[in-house]
Amino acid sequence: MSDGMSEDSADAVGVLTERIEARFGMGMEQLKAAVAAAPTANPDATDVVKWHGLLVEAQSVLERAEDDLLAALQTQPSEVDDPTMGLAHRVNAAVTARDGRAMVVRWLLDPNAPGKKDLAAERLARLRPRTGSAVQTSAPNRPAGSTAPATAWRSARAAR
Repeated sequence: MSDGMSEDSADAVGVLTERIEARFGMGMEQLKAAVAAAPTANPDATDVVKWHGLLVEAQSVLERAEDDLLAALQTQPSEVDDPTMGLAHRVNAAVTARDGRAMVVRWLLDPNAPGKKDLAAERLARLRPRTGSAVQTSAPNRPAGSTAPATAWRSARAAR
């Protein structure tokens, strides 16, 4: 990997975890607890915690897939059968998922990453989940007997 991370996948998760802890000045468990207590207080921390969790999950899936493949290979004769080849494909897919999630975590941790300080970043910031409704989603309460604006508009048009 080009950012100095070890090729060993377990080390990659460890390195990213250390970078997260250094960036936010607390351990992962503390950071998770802080995000759980106030998820909207620091959107960057919330995003990093979410993606770190997905990364750890992907690493676990990869390790299980590798274990399954190794167990199958130990029982194989010289030729690999289709089920074992399927396990190899499962390992490749798990590596791809893990590496993709690691890339997202690295991007989230890099304040100078492409797309963070331009028009695209501003648009992404506007797409972040809001804490409340941006617009009123239900009709306003009207006193009994009052007309709705559409009815008033129709009657004004008919009077012309």
